[in-house]
Amino acid sequence: MTEVFVLRIGHRPERDQRVTTHVGLTARALGARGMYLAARDSGVVSSVRDVVSRWGGDFMVQDQVSWKRCIKDWKGAGGSVVHLTMYGEGLKRHEAELQGIDRLLVVVGAEKVPGEVYGLADYNISVTGQPHSEIGSLAVFLDRLFQGRELDLEFPGASIRVIPSPDGKVTEER
Repeated sequence: MTEVFVLRIGHRPERDQRVTTHVGLTARALGARGMYLAARDSGVVSSVRDVVSRWGGDFMVQDQVSWKRCIKDWKGAGGSVVHLTMYGEGLKRHEAELQGIDRLLVVVGAEKVPGEVYGLADYNISVTGQPHSEIGSLAVFLDRLFQGRELDLEFPGASIRVIPSPDGKVTEER
């Protein structure tokens, strides 16, 4: 499976804490290996790490990252960069090509993304050309990238897990 990390940019701690936390949780649940946050927000880091500690896996989260340095370092190490934006090319156009890339950094914006990101990205990809949630874009992107395989992921080290049930909430705690 492609190694994927998410770079969250434009995060405003006073407004975006819940959404950014959900970006991280969605990334983790759907197969990404970690999230870089281009802002200082120990609350987001703490929330995501708490979920990882209880629900398992080895998802990494780091804040106070320079978005420009992160992108340049990623590309310098041979990885490719995908910027999710409603203004990009349609996902279907590049889907097969992206599935063949070993390491992807997926840039997910909050507020207006600096124009420079478009030029630094290897791909500017849109899930749809309509306004919508960055969480939704990330989820659809990861599902298409991993072709549904992420739906069967195991998360080692979990102290809690959901037992699928047709009629209620059933969990198992270890």
